[in-house]
Amino acid sequence: MKCTVIRSSLKDFTYIYLSEEMQFDDLPNSLREVFGEPEFVMTLELTVERKLAYEVTEQVMQNLREKGFHLQMPPTHDPTGLLDLTEKKETL
Repeated sequence: MKCTVIRSSLKDFTYIYLSEEMQFDDLPNSLREVFGEPEFVMTLELTVERKLAYEVTEQVMQNLREKGFHLQMPPTHDPTGLLDLTEKKETL
């Protein structure tokens, strides 16, 4: 299953996976507003064998089939201590 991954310009570690049929403008307006400007990350081929860092691949694929997108929220904790989990601030 092919998808596009985009990053939020407003929230660190927040991503949306979009199915091939879905565009960012097709997402609910309320989600687009809190997500900010989409920043292209990559195009990805998902398979059940492929492991994702913070998501269950099967769940992402199911959401892509059912809704056309999957929202990945920031991790709530970082056992490595390498991530700065604070939110990005909107610049005026």
